[in-house]
Amino acid sequence: MSVSTKKAAAVALVAALGVTTLAACGADDARDAAGKSGAPAPKTVTLVSHDSFNASKEVLAEFTKRTGLTVKVLKSGDAGEAVNKEILTKGSPQGDVFFGVDNTLLSRALDNGIFVPYEAKGLDRVPAAYRLDKEHRVTPVDSGDICVNYDKKYFADKKLAPPVTFDDLVKPAYKDLLVVENPERSSPGLGFLLGTAAKYGDDGWAGYWTKLRANGVKTVDSWELAYNQEFSGSAGGKQAKGDRPLVVSYASSPPVEVLYGEPRPAEAPTGVSTGTCFRQTEFAGLLNGAKNPEGGKALIDFLISKKFQEDMPLQMFVNPVVTDAVLPELFTKHGVVVDKPETMAPEKIAAKRDGWIQQWSSLVVK
Repeated sequence: MSVSTKKAAAVALVAALGVTTLAACGADDARDAAGKSGAPAPKTVTLVSHDSFNASKEVLAEFTKRTGLTVKVLKSGDAGEAVNKEILTKGSPQGDVFFGVDNTLLSRALDNGIFVPYEAKGLDRVPAAYRLDKEHRVTPVDSGDICVNYDKKYFADKKLAPPVTFDDLVKPAYKDLLVVENPERSSPGLGFLLGTAAKYGDDGWAGYWTKLRANGVKTVDSWELAYNQEFSGSAGGKQAKGDRPLVVSYASSPPVEVLYGEPRPAEAPTGVSTGTCFRQTEFAGLLNGAKNPEGGKALIDFLISKKFQEDMPLQMFVNPVVTDAVLPELFTKHGVVVDKPETMAPEKIAAKRDGWIQQWSSLVVK
């Protein structure tokens, strides 16, 4: 069973629990409004997200305990695909809250008006560096670093040092070893493309990708395919006989392999090339046209609660954004701290992203 399959099997996304007196004000408002209109009070709130969303049963049960609302989760593909679906259904959304739009796609979502403003309770615990939208149409929920991961055993067996930097990846020693995701369809793929643009600049990134293509880079549509099918270092990749020992993933991916290893290894079988990283922040927003907007507001508040934030690292392998959350030992021991990731201003991403993707496609997907 692959890591992603195990993660999916471990999650019960709908908690059927009763209403208690600990309801949050958002749910109270929803019930009051329903009572005045004569309509039945909503019992569910729908969270639309990418396929990698995960939360423990206990934490979702805590939300139900506080609000009386059951969380229904609708997974909608990779992050880019999920955002595009919401754009196509703007005004008649699939749910109440969308989680998983990141800084690489944020301007696309905001420009298309899929969210309505809501300033979450507890937002003052989130550092200003993460709060990229002054109108509060989205709320920061997590951060992480998109980086190349490597298969430790492969490089040990070959007596070859794993790559560390972007420059290393185009060297002949690493020919035909790297698999990346299509930036048009995949959030990690887009993050990696933006990392190369941040590193080499407007005039240099295309030449870098020309070198990567000549060095045998392989492109697939999604992170799931790249990591769990093509990458030789992951549990899923081993079962699928993946033959690429380098993959674009996350700095926090090694703890996944430890947590789900059978038996659990003392050390992670994968490592991180820390000179290939791009900083990513994910957001949640109240969808324009939500059927249960008050329940949606309560859910957004909960996503930045200490309870949810401390659950995230071992569920979605991302970093909390609130200052009072504590990371689990497994995460701190086997994860990697990236001191100097590549970054890019959201305004530049908005101005350049689509053109870069088109140019990337003409260079790499021929």
